[in-house]
Amino acid sequence: MSGSRPHLGAAAWLAAGPVRDILGILDCDGEEARVVGGAVRNALLGEPVHEIDIATTALPEEILRRAERAQLRAVPTGIDHGTVTLLADGVPLEVTTLREDVETYGRKAKVAFGRDWRRDAERRDFTINALSVSRDGVVHDYVGGLADLDQRRVRFIGDAAARIAEDYLRILRFFRFHAAYGVGQPDAAALHACIAARAGLTSLSRERVRMEVLKLLVARRAADVVRVMSDAGLMSMIHGGVSYLVAFEKMVAIEAELGERPDAVRRLGALAVVIEEDAERLFERLRLSNAEHGRLQSMADAWWRIAPSFSAQQARAFLYRVGGSGFADRVLLAWSHSSAPAEDARWRALAAFPTQWTPPSCPVSASDLMARGVPKGPSLGAALREAEAAWIAADFPTDQGAIAAIIARVAAEHRA
Repeated sequence: MSGSRPHLGAAAWLAAGPVRDILGILDCDGEEARVVGGAVRNALLGEPVHEIDIATTALPEEILRRAERAQLRAVPTGIDHGTVTLLADGVPLEVTTLREDVETYGRKAKVAFGRDWRRDAERRDFTINALSVSRDGVVHDYVGGLADLDQRRVRFIGDAAARIAEDYLRILRFFRFHAAYGVGQPDAAALHACIAARAGLTSLSRERVRMEVLKLLVARRAADVVRVMSDAGLMSMIHGGVSYLVAFEKMVAIEAELGERPDAVRRLGALAVVIEEDAERLFERLRLSNAEHGRLQSMADAWWRIAPSFSAQQARAFLYRVGGSGFADRVLLAWSHSSAPAEDARWRALAAFPTQWTPPSCPVSASDLMARGVPKGPSLGAALREAEAAWIAADFPTDQGAIAAIIARVAAEHRA
């Protein structure tokens, strides 16, 4: 990026498809439109471009009029703040009128629509997020974002403390963006402002904190940044307990060694869960989904009993009981807390066990037991559980004679 003005004219997402069509109807007849924010940042870094946001000088009413003329569906998703969602070829793209803050108080701000691209850029959070690109591919930078992008530096626009006071979630966003895009140590002024304003984290909704934390935990440099946050006293404020930094860093290394995609919930477990009460606390503090909560509960269930010295029979019994996902979660948690390195062959073999054996269905049914005199009711349920336990203890026999013997023995004990 250094040495010449960046140009994205050849970018397929900009020069063709729905982005081109929407820019075509908005960037004309006295109005201007550009792609702004993360799409520009990622394109310049060679990262995948996901969400594409468009800014325009046109007022919301004019956006709606032009969309109607072009026979595009328009949804006024945030029209009070100047945002309209346009659907082109079935792809939804947010279009927002340029804005400038008149007054800010926390996350809320009194805004006025404007036509000044510089002032619109100056109201954003980080310099690397304030870049824009016009439909001819020319990149516009009003706040030093290109230089920061070149240096892989995440820096607040203007005064860091003032930016944070506008929305305390920006503390977490700073660390997330540094973990995703930064190199080296965090920007000193930004880090100092985040630490000074950390009490503001308590004013945020749990849902917003959860969203940022889970994104942070899977970022490229999550291990380094989580350690910085812990040293600054921020992680304990977020999850309310002890941060197991070595286990977290080991989990990151294990996933990389196994070729696993970064898993936010599994990494959260390594960072903050050793007993079931930890899972309950995280559920409350971060308002986790029921599925996320369930995984953390499962991970906390006697993970310390798992060892690479498991026999094949022990591994089969464990896999049958908790399933493939639960097996992976708990094995990797135990591994992350062990003294073994991420390259350990025995732990790796245990983690790979679900690829070698598929748990069968229990061959004993209620009708099998009822046919031998076990009555319906609590006794039948108890007999079923006992028969399944006996089948597991026998290492999942498939021989009909062995299965019949289990059924006969259990039925004799529970027959009316």
